[in-house]
Amino acid sequence: MQQQLVPPWLEKLLGTAFFSMCRTHGAAARSECNMYCLDCNCDAFCFYCRSSRHKDHQVIQIRRSSYHDVVRVSEIEKVLNIGGVQTYVINSARVLFLNERPQPKSGKAVSHICEICGRSLLDALRFCSLGCKVVGIKRNGNTSFMLEEISSSSTRRGEEELREGSQQDIYPPTPSSTSSTRRRKGIPHRAPFGS
Repeated sequence: MQQQLVPPWLEKLLGTAFFSMCRTHGAAARSECNMYCLDCNCDAFCFYCRSSRHKDHQVIQIRRSSYHDVVRVSEIEKVLNIGGVQTYVINSARVLFLNERPQPKSGKAVSHICEICGRSLLDALRFCSLGCKVVGIKRNGNTSFMLEEISSSSTRRGEEELREGSQQDIYPPTPSSTSSTRRRKGIPHRAPFGS
């Protein structure tokens, strides 16, 4: 039962090392291995390998954020149910992390944490990464990566609105400028040199 909850290619993807130089196209630009084929379920490959060997396959591109592998939500949600996994906006793209990211223990109380690794989360979700969701599925079996037949776009839209609302609460709008707003008094001048 639990094997059906996790696609066969996902654990291989999570264990794959990305961003090494391609052995075949190492001298060319854009030759770092940051692509993964869901159909072949093999190692990472580069931009040029994609056009020659994986032309009509389902391929996702892995990106880096602070030395951690991420994938765009727009790419991964076509093949996986990512419900319950924290997403982030990085360089104006919504992404999620592939694997657990170590977090130093802090004394601050946080309201939302990952069920698996204890990392603090921005929203009321269960997991910080796809890897933690895999562990959660194997441990509890009460969630899945499989896309349901019934479209869950309305649920996803509701989650998106909830996230946007929580971000608005975190960052209140800047007050409009009023006459009491302090302004700079022109160009700053250097102090005169002493003799």
